[in-house]
Amino acid sequence: MIRLLPVIIGALLLVSLFNNVIPRSFYVGLFKRNLLFDSVIGSIVGSISAGSPMTSYVLGGEFLKNGVALSAVTAFLVAWVTVGIVQLPVEMMILGRRFAIFRNLTAFMLAVVLGILTMLILHFI
Repeated sequence: MIRLLPVIIGALLLVSLFNNVIPRSFYVGLFKRNLLFDSVIGSIVGSISAGSPMTSYVLGGEFLKNGVALSAVTAFLVAWVTVGIVQLPVEMMILGRRFAIFRNLTAFMLAVVLGILTMLILHFI
């Protein structure tokens, strides 16, 4: 565990840097109100800028206020919490390369599916 401490601290600092450097207006400009495209882009951006669940609620509310589609916000938040591209090296060291990559790919695909399902379910209700 002591050997992993520098890598874990580095990953946390990198995540903090991403979250502070990229303005929220950047995220709003990415989405074009296309169900599949917004879900995929939301998952990609959420995967890269991973964060904590507590901040995701605030971010999601801000995105919705700024006109981002619910499918994009859902995919973004699910990927934000479950997929971690920045933390992937640490996860591979601890859990193994194959498992870490499989877990992240599965979480990414599920984020896209959940974004689409959210809109489809709301459409039928």
